[in-house]
Amino acid sequence: MYEEHTPIVVGVGQCTDRSDDLAAKRNPLALMEAAVRLAIEDTRAAGLVRRVDSVRVVNMLSGSGYADPAGALATRLGLAGGERLYTAIGGNAPQWLANRTADDLAAGRVRLAILAGAEALATLRMAARRGVTLEWTRGHHSPAMIGDTRFGSHPDEWQYGAQRPAQIYPLFEVALRAHERRTPEAHHQRISEISASLARVAAGNPHAWIRDGKSARQIGTVTGANRMVAFPYPKFMISLIDVDQAAAVIMTTVAEARRLGVPRDRWVYLHGGGDANDIWYLKDRVDYHSSPGMALAFEQALGQASVPATAIDVVDLYSCFPVAPQFAARVLGWPADGSRPLTVTGGLPYFGGPGNNYAMHAIVSLAERLRTTPGGLGLVSALGWYMTKHAVGVYGTIAPARPWRRLDRERQQSSIEALLRPPYVTSATGGARVETYTVLHDREGAPHEGIVIARLADGRRTLANTAPDPALFHLLERSDLVGAAGFVSPGRDGRNRFRLTGA
Repeated sequence: MYEEHTPIVVGVGQCTDRSDDLAAKRNPLALMEAAVRLAIEDTRAAGLVRRVDSVRVVNMLSGSGYADPAGALATRLGLAGGERLYTAIGGNAPQWLANRTADDLAAGRVRLAILAGAEALATLRMAARRGVTLEWTRGHHSPAMIGDTRFGSHPDEWQYGAQRPAQIYPLFEVALRAHERRTPEAHHQRISEISASLARVAAGNPHAWIRDGKSARQIGTVTGANRMVAFPYPKFMISLIDVDQAAAVIMTTVAEARRLGVPRDRWVYLHGGGDANDIWYLKDRVDYHSSPGMALAFEQALGQASVPATAIDVVDLYSCFPVAPQFAARVLGWPADGSRPLTVTGGLPYFGGPGNNYAMHAIVSLAERLRTTPGGLGLVSALGWYMTKHAVGVYGTIAPARPWRRLDRERQQSSIEALLRPPYVTSATGGARVETYTVLHDREGAPHEGIVIARLADGRRTLANTAPDPALFHLLERSDLVGAAGFVSPGRDGRNRFRLTGA
């Protein structure tokens, strides 16, 4: 009977360490062990650890001192042998790992797996401020990784200041605002309200890092504490990475759960999983107001689960920046204005954004929610790099109607790679129109550089910076300049420069 091989979540655990006592702080491995032990306890099954044959760890930004993170975790748990895996970088990794583990369980390649991740980035920041070197940060290792290990951005993008998330996601936000024909003022209010809806959930979550439930006005008003980082995002809208958090999930099959005596009320089925990438580099995307890869990942997960989006009761949509849950809500058909909860944790700016492992916390929180409302369906979406790698999972406490079997994802991915997109040119001269843009601010909140993605008269695309002109920065941040006419030419430093020439 196929149900015997059906993959299920049987244990979940998470922890948040807010202590300001540096001597008492735990390293990422200790945090991860604590989360795993909570997940083991959550299964209510004695002797379960002895059956674990795979330990799978999400890439740790604060874990470069570990040569074999999964092996080190297994040793702390007293596991003698079995598979040890460590993922590539990407916020999609936890859900991607859950999907892959479900594949392996259904195929009989794995019996019982521990999925875990942790970050101690708040501890690292605290130690740096105090001039303390932590023992677990000594040395630098590059463990073997599973998943797509490509770097997320291209050197052609770096020279224009488009390399870090806070420099790139605003380009999507501005493009989305223009596509939906919203004024900058109206859109700023919208993303402030979306952010406040996340903050309200975080206020009620004991594991959230920030629980003050900031209002839309507090989030949207630029102040010394809430400086503008990159237009249109002030600090309070951006993922909070300096946190100490860990989460773990235990997965097995129905047959193994029965063998181990895991109570039925612990079981949460994975009904469907989707994984897809957008065209890899920012400069090569089809456009900046949509995500074909995200749409495909949702389509795969819902299609495998054989349910429409309207059947989903609760979601956690990845929220590193406001544009991400807006994209996902639009694909799902949910309101993207914050009127319906988009998170079960509080989102990355308020719950916390522990490196690549946030979505593991989302899975844990969703499983706990579904157990309290049996019969419902929930969905987790996750993404990595710059709206690049996408993973989606559909979960429920009722058994799926058919065996776990995913479609040919390689063929589907090839359809995205074949999408027509504008040719990119590194150096350009001539008339151009703004496709999207942002203004970068320094740590004091002062604007210092504009990034423009522009389309030349012949349809080709190029990147450019603006002159350091305060009047131009003011105009870019207060006017709708997507589609505005300008002129691009190479500067003395080899970078393209963009100037407005009128509508």
